Amino acid sequence: FAISPRLHALLQADAALRLDPTARALYYRDDGTAHPVGHVLRNPALARVYRRIAQQGVDHFYRGDVARDIVHKVRSHPTNPGVLNELDLREYRARVRTPLCFERRVDSRRYWLCGMAPPSSGTVAVGQMLGLLAHTPVAGQRWGSDGPDAAWLHHYSEAARLVFADRALYMADPDFVSFDANTWRALLADDYLQARARLIGPKPMTQAPAGQVGLAGAVPYAASAAQPEYGTSHLSIVDAQGRAVAMTSSIEDAFGARQMVQGFLLNNQLTDFSFVPRDAQGRPVANRVEPGKRPRSSMTPLLVFDRDTGQLQMVLGSPGGAMIIHYVTRTLWALLHEGQGAQQAVAGGNFGNVNGPLVLESDRFSPATVQALRDAGHSLRAMP
Repeated sequence: FAISPRLHALLQADAALRLDPTARALYYRDDGTAHPVGHVLRNPALARVYRRIAQQGVDHFYRGDVARDIVHKVRSHPTNPGVLNELDLREYRARVRTPLCFERRVDSRRYWLCGMAPPSSGTVAVGQMLGLLAHTPVAGQRWGSDGPDAAWLHHYSEAARLVFADRALYMADPDFVSFDANTWRALLADDYLQARARLIGPKPMTQAPAGQVGLAGAVPYAASAAQPEYGTSHLSIVDAQGRAVAMTSSIEDAFGARQMVQGFLLNNQLTDFSFVPRDAQGRPVANRVEPGKRPRSSMTPLLVFDRDTGQLQMVLGSPGGAMIIHYVTRTLWALLHEGQGAQQAVAGGNFGNVNGPLVLESDRFSPATVQALRDAGHSLRAMP
């Protein structure tokens, strides 16, 4: 494929990727500058891997020369060698999990939204966002021609603080924590969300607390500290026969670990774990690193159905790290509550809060809206 302007800019700006000889040979010219826009990238090494997986199955990837090359690359890193071994790859298994589904009513229609259960936090978070907003004064308020006003954004931002406080405490690989499907259902229960919504007042919270979802005794975990999240790509597909796929795929940051093996980049998904395993009181963080554990994700691939007919209505998802949750929620709100078409819904100005400042897409909100949010006490951050 031809290098796009965006890929060219990312390649040119990335100092670490060109340090890997394999990646440098693919993406860069002899003088170390990125190949120009329009240059056709050809990756025969990756094509060979794909062909052999097609012929031999996934064992070709997790065993044999590909696995050996991955392990060698990780263990021989010049400045940060890892401890991965071939047994780790050989014993890995992809997990098929039961989807997490919840109902949303909009006027007289009922929708059934289905997505990934934990360790992905996206479906729970989106469900909580929609449920909390339904119990605020702006629930029935329509956006204007230029999008939501300051009052709507205030309530959204405060709801988001509550959601991300719960996310920091409860979201982790369910094989390693005491939280399970009952916990996720409790976090989405209408009475729980109604009680949480009562914490939203006219002024922004400094730091929202996590809620208690009726678990026996006090929750023995500490909230994970805030840290950056990156990455992901998303594809939404419906074919001529009506079969649908919502697929979010991630190597975390744009070029993962900046290490290339046989035409593909290794991920740095380990950074989706909490860097701090315990708090000052010694309580463990649910999303801390443990052997065999899968890190918390913000992925939010969603299939939306008509609850009464079962007919597929839409396929959604997004890239964007933790902001995925906001991109999907905002788009869903625009489609379901504002009656917008798909293009209009995704083209609107973005916003979000991860229990910190309210982030607004640069130059997409009127000066009056921005000033009203500041007057209400919000700390604002503009982002392109």
